Amino acid sequence: RMMHRDSVLDTAVRRVHDATWAEVPGCTTPLGLRCQGARRLTWAEVFSGLIVGAMLPYWFSAMLMKSVGIAALAMVEEVRHQFANIHGLLEGTAKADYKRCVEISTTSSLQEMVAPGALVMLTPLVVGCFCGTQCLAGLLAGALVSGVQLAISSSNSGGAWDNAKKFIEAGKDELAQDIGGKGSAAHTAAVIGDTVGDPLKDTSGPALNILIKLMAVESLVLAPFFKEKTGKGGEIFGSFDD
Repeated sequence: RMMHRDSVLDTAVRRVHDATWAEVPGCTTPLGLRCQGARRLTWAEVFSGLIVGAMLPYWFSAMLMKSVGIAALAMVEEVRHQFANIHGLLEGTAKADYKRCVEISTTSSLQEMVAPGALVMLTPLVVGCFCGTQCLAGLLAGALVSGVQLAISSSNSGGAWDNAKKFIEAGKDELAQDIGGKGSAAHTAAVIGDTVGDPLKDTSGPALNILIKLMAVESLVLAPFFKEKTGKGGEIFGSFDD
């Protein structure tokens, strides 16, 4: 069941890739750009956009992974606080404050999504205004190629780490019995891998679909504005032409 879920995630990533790639002509035409050969990739505007775009999925993924850790740490602190202050909770005679735990999860989720959301929404706007349409086209291409690779890698590797722990705990396979069950060194390592794998396959991988799609859609909507107000070079690269 878990492997089927991972294959579904991979299929979703590929469909986002195909849909986003299909929007490239729709973005480049309003931007006033035409594909005129591979040599255009060596232009400073396009190449710098490719570099920044290829970096964005990794930055975005790192921010999400860090946010998961911050939210989890806040929940751990609350659980420790309740165990220390609510008498009878360990014995099962008292009721935990579930409402407070839900509040922490909700608040942490909303607060920690501000920075990644701003990164996705503001980057095409800033690049389009200050660096021009050619740099923006390079940004989208770099983010697409890098984001698809990272999304598939995160979903597959995260699912593998998560299922490795379940594989060892089940102990139904001869290999699982040889490396040891619960409490063994292999199981301890698998638990650590599961801790990293869960946010990879459940947070980082699916969220990269949003980064790829949202940046392309936002650029498509604002393409006429960028073409009219900033041109191909923008404020930065346009000054070199002057």
